[in-house]
Amino acid sequence: MTDTLAIAAATPADAPALKDLLEAAYRGDSARQGWNHEADILDDERIGIEELDALLADPAVTILTARDAEALIGCVAVTRKDDALGYLGMLCVLPTLQSGGLGRKLLDAAEDHGRAIGIARMEMTVIDSRESLIGWYVRRGYAFTGETRPFHELRPADAATGPQITFVVLEKAL
Repeated sequence: MTDTLAIAAATPADAPALKDLLEAAYRGDSARQGWNHEADILDDERIGIEELDALLADPAVTILTARDAEALIGCVAVTRKDDALGYLGMLCVLPTLQSGGLGRKLLDAAEDHGRAIGIARMEMTVIDSRESLIGWYVRRGYAFTGETRPFHELRPADAATGPQITFVVLEKAL
């Protein structure tokens, strides 16, 4: 990372680069270069381009991007759920740049954005087996709500015989 880091809202034109970043950071062998990945849990597509286009078109969703010069190196999404509650998702950093502080900068930017639009609380869901990631969020003020939610992604036909995936819900007052 250089000193040309800029964090700004994504536009529809960013969809292909965002998809590439999300896939690289969460799934497959490239994700294993960083500590924050799902590659050992899930091996399917992280997000479809149609889903990403829909998020970018949704006025309740803001996807913040981090760029070093012109290169997209990180992102985070904030979704307004109601007048007081926001949902934080898709926080990711290019695997080769993880552990350098960019994730924290993106988290801070997402929380600042939430405050700016009047959100009082931010929630997120994290796969329950991702203890290191949950710990990272807890150290940044997020707390367990006691709620869990089912994992709804499309799974292979034999998924019923594999381990069940559940989300824990974390929340922080802004």
